[in-house]
Amino acid sequence: MLSANIQAGSSTRGYTDYVSRSWSHVLPAGNKRGSLDRIAELAGRYDIVGLNEADPGSLRSGFTNQTHYVAQRAGFDYWSHQPNRRVGGVASSANALLSRLEPREIIHHPLPGRISGRGVLMGRFGDGRHGLLVAVAHLSLGANSRASQLAFIAELLHDHPNAVLMGDFNAPLDRPEVQALFRNTRLQPPECVVPTFPSWRPQRAIDHILVGDGLRCSGACAMPAANSDHLALSLELDVPESALD
Repeated sequence: MLSANIQAGSSTRGYTDYVSRSWSHVLPAGNKRGSLDRIAELAGRYDIVGLNEADPGSLRSGFTNQTHYVAQRAGFDYWSHQPNRRVGGVASSANALLSRLEPREIIHHPLPGRISGRGVLMGRFGDGRHGLLVAVAHLSLGANSRASQLAFIAELLHDHPNAVLMGDFNAPLDRPEVQALFRNTRLQPPECVVPTFPSWRPQRAIDHILVGDGLRCSGACAMPAANSDHLALSLELDVPESALD
């Protein structure tokens, strides 16, 4: 599995780029297509991929649906995206799920928060409570909004042993709102924490892949997602055959 905040294909290699290259977040300039090609090359090594900040086709991406582009380049037969935020009327952002397995169902949920627009995208790969359930989310910067969003997600996942929640949490795992998620679901804290932000000098572990107690995982590691300000996070997931039936 792979989880990556791709920053809509924009390049950020240091804090000064947030100012000097701010135009790239709203205009279709820069080598975004080249960045998407590198992201697709990385994504193509995995079976299930969750993306955050994939532009669904606004001005800044040259009206390219970046999820579709990456899915095609990486050879994924199944993909879905959830547009969730608009920026100044010229840019948009989406959660995305790419899979080599055909999902039984794709579910879109809006998330609560002080500013509306965020959501959680869910793919169901097996039937019933024990089926594999994969959720992709990009949580808010504010702690109060994150708490309400994680409480909502906990209600969706609370009794699923084979659930996966991945994405940009904008928070480390020791935050109270994340600890409440562990208490109210069967998701487990990972054995090791991998820093993912900022990508040029990773110090904070704010991107996560959390798995339920019915699943086993290993080999968590971080790697560049082209020139995004987040590193991508990957792991090996052992899924029981019964979870895919």
